[in-house]
Amino acid sequence: MKTNGTNDKAYNNGVTDDTQSSKLMKLFEDELKDIYWAEKALTTAIPKMIKNATSHELSQALQSHLSETEEQVKRVEKVFELINKKATAKKCEAMNGIIKEAKEIMDDCEEGVMRDAGIIAAGQKVEHYEIASYGTLIQFAKTLNMEDVAQLLEQTLKEEKAADDKLSEIALKTVNMEAAAQPSSL
Repeated sequence: MKTNGTNDKAYNNGVTDDTQSSKLMKLFEDELKDIYWAEKALTTAIPKMIKNATSHELSQALQSHLSETEEQVKRVEKVFELINKKATAKKCEAMNGIIKEAKEIMDDCEEGVMRDAGIIAAGQKVEHYEIASYGTLIQFAKTLNMEDVAQLLEQTLKEEKAADDKLSEIALKTVNMEAAAQPSSL
């Protein structure tokens, strides 16, 4: 450890002793544990979505995002390292619920474009939760003067927004149009 030049507080990767013990830092750590669990859970949930998707474009987008998600797990682990904490996951009840809902959608929708539309809807709920979580973590990191942490999290936020945009594009371009053209089986 070194000093930050403005006072004699210990300083490591932008995290001072005062920052480490602040209430906001504790909340940051709690939220980080939450998103870590969520990202790890998605590495098992996304393959199920891929298996159930019939649209080639949707399958490819999900496969690409699975690779990104695996890297995002590593990036969150790097954030834990930067704040001098062990990477620990805390069950994210929100993401757990979204994943359960995605499974229900896949079980309830008949195979084809209707299920693909449901997978996109579930995928976008995942992305929106992640976008909100990473946005919050970035603001906390900036408030805590952890710019290196904020930069890592910003990289993930950009990927989550791009994944959401890609799902919207697939939905609007093909899947939703095809699902809308199918007669209801009521």
